[in-house]
Amino acid sequence: MRYMLLINNDKSAPPPQKAQMEAIMAGHQRFGEELMAAKKMVHGERLRGDEDASRIRFKAGQRQVTDGPFTETKEVLGGFYLIELRLEVGSHRVGEEDPARRGRHHRDPSRVAHVR
Repeated sequence: MRYMLLINNDKSAPPPQKAQMEAIMAGHQRFGEELMAAKKMVHGERLRGDEDASRIRFKAGQRQVTDGPFTETKEVLGGFYLIELRLEVGSHRVGEEDPARRGRHHRDPSRVAHVR
C-alpha cells in the first residue's frame, strides 16, 4: 500500500535560523536515506513556496486559476514522501520519526493519506 507523508510548515512561524535550517535539511536527508535503504521510498520532493504556486478549482464546471501567494493560508505544503508499506501505517515504525525534529509527527491523520 502506498502512503503520502506530507511536510507542512506553519506560515506564521518565524523562519528558522541558518543552523536550524541546516539541521532540518539534514534530518530530511537522513530520513530519505533510511527510507531508501529500507526500500520503502517511492518518491520524495521539496516543493516551492506558495508565492510560486497556483490554485486550480472547478466551480460550476468552470476552471478557476488563482496565483499565489495565498494570504489566507495558515500552513504551506513544503514537500512530501511517497512510501510503499506492506503494513498499515498505524502498525509500522515508518512515519513515527519527525525528520525535522520539530515535534510534529507524520502519523498525524491530517498528514498521512493513502494513495491508490
